[in-house]
Parts: sequence; C-alpha cells; structure tokens
Amino acid sequence: MKLYYMPGACSLAAHIVANEAGLSPELVKVDGKTKQTDNNDDFLAINPHGYVPALVTQDGDVLTEAQLVVQYLADQKPESGLMPAGGNMARYRVQQWLAFISSELHKSFGVFFKPGATDEAKAAASAHLTKRFTHVDAQLAGKTYLTGDTFTAADAYLWTILGWTRFTGFDLSPFTNIQKFMGTVAARPAVQKSLKAEGLA
Repeated sequence: MKLYYMPGACSLAAHIVANEAGLSPELVKVDGKTKQTDNNDDFLAINPHGYVPALVTQDGDVLTEAQLVVQYLADQKPESGLMPAGGNMARYRVQQWLAFISSELHKSFGVFFKPGATDEAKAAASAHLTKRFTHVDAQLAGKTYLTGDTFTAADAYLWTILGWTRFTGFDLSPFTNIQKFMGTVAARPAVQKSLKAEGLA
C-alpha cells in the first residue's frame, strides 16, 4: 500500500490509524502547492482533486476521503478494535462520529486556510466550531475516547482536526474534556511515531 500525505494535514489521521493497526504503508509526501510528490511524480494523476489522503491499496485501487481511508486501514486489522465489526451498532457509532467530524469540523476549518477569506467568514466559522466543540466536549465527559475506553479511527480523525486549532488561534481552554482527550491521544506511541515520521515532533 501507498499512503500519500502532507505533514499535519487530515492524512495524519490515516497515518495514525495505520500505525495503530501495525500496518506499514509506503509513505509518499506531497507538496500542497505544486502537487508533486517527493519522488517528483504528479499527485494529480493519483487524485485529480489534489488533496490528501490518497491510499493506493495492494490491488492498485485508489481510495480518497479521510473518513473512508481510516475505515479501510482499520478494517485490515479487525482485531485492533479501530473499527467495530460490521452490522454492530458500535460500528455505526464510530461511523457517525467520522461523518460528524468530516462535515461539521473538518469542513469548517477550511476557511482559515483559504487565501483571501474574509474576517466575517472566519468569524462565522469560529462561531460554528464553538457550538460543535461544545457538543464534542459534552460527549467526552466521563470517557477516555469518543465511544468509551477503546481508541477508534474516529479518535484519530478528531485529534488530527482539533490539532489545527494551534494554527488558527482557536482557544480550546474552555473545553476541559477536549483538552484531556488531546493529551491522552498525543501520548499514544502510534501517534508519536506518526508525528516523528512526518517531521512534526
């Protein structure tokens, strides 16, 4: 397998899941501006949309979209617990969180990285994120991770997206459960391994 990534982008979630599952995909770094890989290949030939993650499976299929890629990787090692078994309500709960993170958090951060975004647009996104963070914080009360005591693909995705608050100036101090979650996940060996591999630690 090949995992195309940009350091610190949402592909970090896929990288973390791969390490949690004990997988070793070939890592291919992509330049976000030129869309060239570190091997000087054209990334747009892999994913015409130009964004990461993109995963080339052992069969040569290309998968994109963070919430799908993390599920695929987790399913390669069912015993890891990163994705509960199909047909189980626990799996739907994890998928529900993946969808929420993708649509309500990930997408909302886009404006902060968009050149020329107005202050009004950023303020609206901040207000939206504050509401969503309040929800996440409440759901984490009394739990180690989103669905309980087991680390799942959704936790890797959430931790990655919440990490972007460092670059946007968003203050997480009012959200004590989120802060605890961030520290707990950051301490996981697979997370540290992923950060070091991407030059982020």
